[in-house]
Amino acid sequence: MSPVVPASAAIRPASLADIPTIIALAEATWEPTYRFIISKEQIDYMYRVIYTPASLQRQMAEQGHQFLLLLDEDQPGGFASYSAKETAGTYHLNKIYVLPSHQGRGFGQLLLRAVEQAVRLAGGHTLELNVNRHNPALAFYEHEGFQLNREEDIPIGPYWMNDYVMRKHLQ
Repeated sequence: MSPVVPASAAIRPASLADIPTIIALAEATWEPTYRFIISKEQIDYMYRVIYTPASLQRQMAEQGHQFLLLLDEDQPGGFASYSAKETAGTYHLNKIYVLPSHQGRGFGQLLLRAVEQAVRLAGGHTLELNVNRHNPALAFYEHEGFQLNREEDIPIGPYWMNDYVMRKHLQ
């Protein structure tokens, strides 16, 4: 049984003006998410690559990433981003993070549902994501209907992301 999301929760599209908020959320979620999966050096390196203001601006303005902010009682509690892939109708869930203090309360499901709805409205029928093979979030994605599609090893600087690519067909 899923937790009941508080009525005070809302999701809205993020803009370039929200980059400082996204960075603050990333700072609070990134290390706790990955500390038992990858080395501190890799965490720090990847964070610097993905979450600088310039990188986030590039993701939003040039790479077509759509960001959504989760608000709980008007306070930021998480975010997600997604983008269209080259294959027509297929989108990629690039990021989904919920503050540790907000986890287990249904906010991740709420964010995921908002991404799925946005993808459907954009004409999409398939949502893919990458998840580290040792990430406990794997169970969350499986519970949400994602299925293993393939394994993928992606170089990022001197490190590797050892991921599963999971896929969900949207109705």
